[in-house]
Amino acid sequence: MRKYLAVMLITGVVSCTNTDQKVAGNSDTTSKAVETGTAGVELKDTKVQAIYNGYIALKDALVSTKFEDAQKTASVLKTDLANYKGCESTSLIADKIATAKDIKAQRKEFTSLSQDVIALFKHADVVKGSIFVQHCPMANNGDGGDWLSGEQKIQNPYYGDEMMECGRVLEEIKSAK
Repeated sequence: MRKYLAVMLITGVVSCTNTDQKVAGNSDTTSKAVETGTAGVELKDTKVQAIYNGYIALKDALVSTKFEDAQKTASVLKTDLANYKGCESTSLIADKIATAKDIKAQRKEFTSLSQDVIALFKHADVVKGSIFVQHCPMANNGDGGDWLSGEQKIQNPYYGDEMMECGRVLEEIKSAK
């Protein structure tokens, strides 16, 4: 428990830290939400929406154990994170996933990436839908691992089809309206 609390405290310090940035405008990532199955979640900030879409695409590639797809989506996510003030260090984690040598290494780095973006989305303006924080207690050799999903159904990115439904919903992030 102490280890988990320490990780949460550290994550709050080193995660995407610009939690009160509100940017209006258009993004050049059009219709990506429909392509990646994220159409149910709409965020006010278009840059945060692009990060969410990229993260979900990466998570889905890991769920499906698609190493090359995970590399490609992590590369795009790296750029989106680097372009969002406060998430520059998180973009380095996405780069590690993009350049990883195997799916196991990608999944290991996904834990750190998830911790950072979960902190970002807890402070994001959700306009429509819900973002679910999910947890697998067996990931990372029993240390556990969290991730985000646009649906309550568990699809484990740490094990894919080996243990697809291992996990539970910890929290729901939704519009305050």
